[in-house]
Amino acid sequence: MRHPSIFAALLAASIPCFAQTSVNLYGIVDVGLRSLNGLSANNTPLPSGTVNSVASGVDNTSRWGIRGQEALGGGWNAVFRLEGGMNADNGTQAKTDRLFDRQAWAGLETPYGTVALGRQPNLISDALIPVDPIGKRFASYNPNINVAGLSNTKFGTHAFGTQYGPSGYADNFYRLDNTIKYTATVGAWQARAAYSAGEVAGDADASSAQGVALAYQRPDWTVSGATMRLRSREGLPLDAWSLGAAVRVDAWQFKANAARNTADTGPGQTVHQRILSAGVNRAIGPGLLLTAAWYGVRRDATGHVDDGFDREFLFLEKSLAPRTTAYVEADYTTWRGDAAGTTGSHPNDRHGAGLTLGLMQKF
Repeated sequence: MRHPSIFAALLAASIPCFAQTSVNLYGIVDVGLRSLNGLSANNTPLPSGTVNSVASGVDNTSRWGIRGQEALGGGWNAVFRLEGGMNADNGTQAKTDRLFDRQAWAGLETPYGTVALGRQPNLISDALIPVDPIGKRFASYNPNINVAGLSNTKFGTHAFGTQYGPSGYADNFYRLDNTIKYTATVGAWQARAAYSAGEVAGDADASSAQGVALAYQRPDWTVSGATMRLRSREGLPLDAWSLGAAVRVDAWQFKANAARNTADTGPGQTVHQRILSAGVNRAIGPGLLLTAAWYGVRRDATGHVDDGFDREFLFLEKSLAPRTTAYVEADYTTWRGDAAGTTGSHPNDRHGAGLTLGLMQKF
């Protein structure tokens, strides 16, 4: 049973903090009313028709976690984080087989950088933080998180269909188990390197992952990128990279990113995916932020028709208090090739639209 573990974690989070020790419980509850046309409640293509639902995590993924640190002296700190996703619409865990599916690691902060060991986001996820056009909002439907960041590579009539790296899931390699990640910041530069052990007896490469990331951050502009290689249990490679930039001009901020991944899925079989994105945001009033973005995904795979999709987002967010935000979100998807697929014998709509009225609270 998981309940004793949950109670123990909450008890640990409630322990009084001493002078150089902190343990904090934190999280996000994001829920909204969502109306869709040509899409299911899970945002997959459907034949024409309207679906109304209560959705979780449209602005920011609903989650809860515990983080802490303890000073060791000399600029050294012991740190940890445990974080799990949740579905605020029905109260379930995001991943039923993992309590802390998002992050579970411990490490050391030193004057020479930070070393963390455990389950962590991959390096492309890290690289996208400052340059994703919608700021990594709507994680379950954001093409930079799903396709560029490898969170959900399955859509349309084809998927990778296997696990690359030690993620624990087929077609989802956004977070990796058994990861050693080093992060160093020197002036405006931030560098990361990571290795994820596959833990396959007799084969150090099987189910492993490795990569590097580099970012240069100035007050008004940022460039951020990463490259990774992941391997399946059979040793098949998946190579991925991402490169983006963000520029602020007065009240405007512009962001753009390009990414690509190529996977060998079997003898003589490959999948290539290319993702371009661009967007802009601007404060249009006190506590009022408008964000608009476009994403284009193109895919070609051995034995399949080339496909992909274009997706546009519009977010209008109003800060009601330091921890509470109300928002309106709209999205529109155009499927290419046979990416829309079929439901039974009926072809799905080649267009999908969604509209969300939501509330996000942080604690």
